[in-house]
Amino acid sequence: MAVKDTPLPSEVSGMERNIGRPPASQTRHRVRERSLAASPITTVPQVREKASDTMTATQSFGAIKKQNRNSANGVGPSEKEQLGQWGRAWEVDWFSLVSVIFLLLCAPIIVFYFVMSCDQYQCALSGPLIDLYSGKSSISDIWSRAPSFSWTAAKIYMAWVCFQVFLYLCVPDVCHKLLPGYVGGVQDGACTPAGLINKYEVNGLQAWIITHVLWIANANYFHWFSPTILFDNWIPLLWCANILGYTVATFAMMKAYLFPTNANDRKFTGNFFYDYMMGIEFNPRIGAWFDFKLFFNGRPGIVAWTLINLSFAAKQLELYGHVTNSMILVNVLQAIYVLDFFWNEAWYLKTIDICHDHFGWYLGWGDCVWLPYLYTLQGLYLVYNPVQLSTPSAFGVLLLGLIGYYIFRMTNHQKDLFRRTDGNCKIWGKKPDYIECSYLSNDGKKHHSKLMISGFWGLARHFNYTGDLMGSLSYCLACGFSHLLPYFYIIYMSILLVHRCIRDEHRCSSKYNKDWRHYTDAVAYRLIPRVF
Repeated sequence: MAVKDTPLPSEVSGMERNIGRPPASQTRHRVRERSLAASPITTVPQVREKASDTMTATQSFGAIKKQNRNSANGVGPSEKEQLGQWGRAWEVDWFSLVSVIFLLLCAPIIVFYFVMSCDQYQCALSGPLIDLYSGKSSISDIWSRAPSFSWTAAKIYMAWVCFQVFLYLCVPDVCHKLLPGYVGGVQDGACTPAGLINKYEVNGLQAWIITHVLWIANANYFHWFSPTILFDNWIPLLWCANILGYTVATFAMMKAYLFPTNANDRKFTGNFFYDYMMGIEFNPRIGAWFDFKLFFNGRPGIVAWTLINLSFAAKQLELYGHVTNSMILVNVLQAIYVLDFFWNEAWYLKTIDICHDHFGWYLGWGDCVWLPYLYTLQGLYLVYNPVQLSTPSAFGVLLLGLIGYYIFRMTNHQKDLFRRTDGNCKIWGKKPDYIECSYLSNDGKKHHSKLMISGFWGLARHFNYTGDLMGSLSYCLACGFSHLLPYFYIIYMSILLVHRCIRDEHRCSSKYNKDWRHYTDAVAYRLIPRVF
């Protein structure tokens, strides 16, 4: 699911997660125009011939360790080592299988429960349970009161997806020519296990801009549809999103068996449920340029995120005659997050979603349903429960969100600077301290890397997660304290990122052994200095 993953502490070849800017050494000289001669796939030997234009095969494989919001440690391992580590599991244990079946069964119910609680119980999560326990309502009563599938919603959703496909495939990026520092246009992805480097048309920021300009123009001038259209059809659109999510996941699985994009970039466990959820194909594509993972991770869900919030704000204006400062805060803070994602979309090609995850239900359904419906709960809540914060409270929420974003961005910037310069830079006005580490790859070769222990990386081993969680908390605090529902996001992100801290540190401990213990002695805390 989107917004998904991240790597580890700060090192010379460390990597980070979903929202982060690519180091200049990886993006320099790589903005190219798509032409008739441009091939959407490059083999490893071709890449080696053009070392000045893109990374070497070994460096590309090193990118497989990237995960969305974090920064992994160590100079990129050998291709042989990476071939043994890439992608998801080859075999499935019972715990993983039970977890997969639980998610397949319960995740759609969780989404419906949250949205239904707002529609029928003013966002009180306990409301449906109390009614069921007391006998006031039955499950069939609650289900019958929920809006059903409608062809109006289906037309809206189909038009939305088709429009995003059009922007993705048919409108080459021009923003990289106009915006200094922005990297767009045709870009190389990381090397796949089969030795291929796919090319991508990076135009998400352009698609976001075009979509929102048209939305604002419609709301103020054209009036083709009401700005509240998304809220007014919210539950019927949920059924459409589910249909697309399951259709895409099912098609991806059938495609992996019948006509894979590359047969060597597949993994089979022999377990239907696990393969369906986690995916079989690494980079499924239709034609030369339509990449399932890039499209569904960024479009239609994340482009829609800010539109959904705008629709919620329009509904609040329609119902109450004004837009509360809490709704404005949620729109602004989440828009910063979304714009950061699209500004760094070229870097996203080196994150875990592209370089590690296979495409299955987890990404397909998650990006169509989980992300747009659960990441926007704060705006939905404020339609049903408008909150006008005091000026000091509103300022505090805004400050928390901006400081969180600053920490997140600067932490990743420090890591990238340290990596680009091999530690020959200044962090907080002085040369950074670091710990020299070594490890053995599967082929028996010894490698070296540096773990920075200065700047934000000297405060905690995953301080970029800390900034991320501060931003997540700010969205929730804007909604006050009357209900639990708007706090789902911070609870979910806390569990996700704490689990990722523990998982990633286990990998690093196995990789670096005693050097990792020296690092954890120097930087004793994971997320919060002197706490955790």
